[in-house]
Amino acid sequence: MTPTSTSTERSQQQSKLIDSLPPHNVEPLWTVMSAMVPPVPQPKAIPNVWNYKELRPLLLESGRVVNEHEAERRVLMLINPALTAPQTTDTLYAGLQLINPGETAPAHRHQAFALRFIIEGSGGFTAVEGKKLYMERGDVILTPRWEWHDHGKEGEGPMIWLDGLDLPMFQSIPVNFAEGYAEKRYPSTPEVGDSPIKYPWAEVQKTLDSSSSSHAIYNYVSKVKGKQGKHLSTIIGAQAERISPSSSSPLRQESSSFIVHVYSGKGYTVVNHNEQEQKLIWNQHDTFCIPSWVKFQHFNHSDDEQAYLFSYSDTPLLENLALHRVAKFD
Repeated sequence: MTPTSTSTERSQQQSKLIDSLPPHNVEPLWTVMSAMVPPVPQPKAIPNVWNYKELRPLLLESGRVVNEHEAERRVLMLINPALTAPQTTDTLYAGLQLINPGETAPAHRHQAFALRFIIEGSGGFTAVEGKKLYMERGDVILTPRWEWHDHGKEGEGPMIWLDGLDLPMFQSIPVNFAEGYAEKRYPSTPEVGDSPIKYPWAEVQKTLDSSSSSHAIYNYVSKVKGKQGKHLSTIIGAQAERISPSSSSPLRQESSSFIVHVYSGKGYTVVNHNEQEQKLIWNQHDTFCIPSWVKFQHFNHSDDEQAYLFSYSDTPLLENLALHRVAKFD
């Protein structure tokens, strides 16, 4: 191009240049620079609520028509409306898992890290590396990377829990895989005393209720020897919150994305996504997601009942990569 070239000529010459690039397996950065380096984070996920009253009948129906031999894990994945499986957010996965009386989900192990938040039922268990851990509502049970685990159900009625995994990360880093155990069950015995990978809800709520503030947060930290006080995993961390009647949590905005489950209570979360304010209405057992860098604030809609929320996020991943950011508000 010469200094006297017209804008039309320059445009034509630039198009000709760009058209000549694909055979050489190169592309121009200058045409996509603003998208590659945006002024604020641009998650593809959007805020969404999964209504438990709507999903529970579908989950129970799956337990009737899909037997334990046809589904290694009987799960309804919670897929973000703007994404595809296994993405609940850009980096996090959530699913509702069901196991019926007398069933066993066969033993396997995998690279992905998983946590379970127990929603309903009794007599269910997860056995991890030979330690059999019985489930109660609100418990968090971990299955660390590459450890043998299986699930089972004793007694009457179904067992339902929320699965949280880092599966979306393996879409970009394709190193996840699983190995099935030679037998259906990995040999296990009931765990005696406290387990470093089980967090009973009673202890969490006791800590939350000990605060005199209208809003309290409990941070789940590792109890595993050598990792005490750190996040639950290198990618996923977790919190629980209590919000007093007719109160709210502080306004938050983080580069982390969150998946939130309502242990009890009713209310709503105000989110600001792409400069649009939205109200996510939730009730007991519902699950909702908050993408990266979305402003959010939880509100307890009840006049006389506490609201308790459990959430997990990708904060450890971002901290480990020195990418975690938190906005400050006056």
